[in-house]
Amino acid sequence: MPELPEVETSMRGIAPHLEDETISQIIIRQPQLRWRVSDELQQMAGVKIHKIDRRAKYLIIRTERGDILLHLGMSGSLSILSTSQNQEAGKHDHIDLITTNGTILRYNDPRKFGAWLWVEQAERSPLLSKLGPEPLTDEFHADYLYRQSRRKTLAVKNFIMNNTIVVGVGNIYACESLFMAGIHPELSTQNLTKKQCECLVSVIKSVLSKAIIQGGTTLKDFIQPNGKPGYFAQVLQVYGRKGEECNDCGTLIKAKNIGQRNSFFCPQCQEFPR
Repeated sequence: MPELPEVETSMRGIAPHLEDETISQIIIRQPQLRWRVSDELQQMAGVKIHKIDRRAKYLIIRTERGDILLHLGMSGSLSILSTSQNQEAGKHDHIDLITTNGTILRYNDPRKFGAWLWVEQAERSPLLSKLGPEPLTDEFHADYLYRQSRRKTLAVKNFIMNNTIVVGVGNIYACESLFMAGIHPELSTQNLTKKQCECLVSVIKSVLSKAIIQGGTTLKDFIQPNGKPGYFAQVLQVYGRKGEECNDCGTLIKAKNIGQRNSFFCPQCQEFPR
């Protein structure tokens, strides 16, 4: 599933092609995704696109007539094409946004679990209004994380993956961040120290920033808008490495289901405190 770095990469990939352009039409081949595609999208001809934004794992196409809220779901991807290429849509190419200069933003989603919704203002949407801070902003800092941790008793991995606490720290990057911080994923949040919160905030920012530079992580479904894979998978320390030796200490990486998600960790570097 595309996580924050993959969505950020997608945003950066499509923005230069769409910002300040005018929508010619939006072709909807499959109206039923996770939620039904908004009928308003078929009335966007002649509407100018002002900006492409991201909030958490949502892309926001800001126009002079409201916002288009886009989510890639489990397997969605975007590509930039041109009408001059005359490239026919494939089986899973569900939506085309076409601009007057001939640019096509094509949405592909085999599992049909993404979303294309029109909202008057994205920030007021129930999907976004209760989200926590962005992890790469100054709003996400050690004191904030420590205060939030005092109110919770769940495992720290579930805590940092909670979008009301901080957005965009999905399964891959939670595993990697906890490894780099030397924190066992099952440690109760109420036992986190201020020093651990300082370290965890720092490594979350570092891991996500590096993943964005690498273009995200391609494991199965994600590709960048230019058709290239994300390369962060080549530097993963624990995620997906069950049974392999830890790069730091040589102990075999373990996997365990935590919060209904497969979690990877080094039992030596992330020893559970007794």
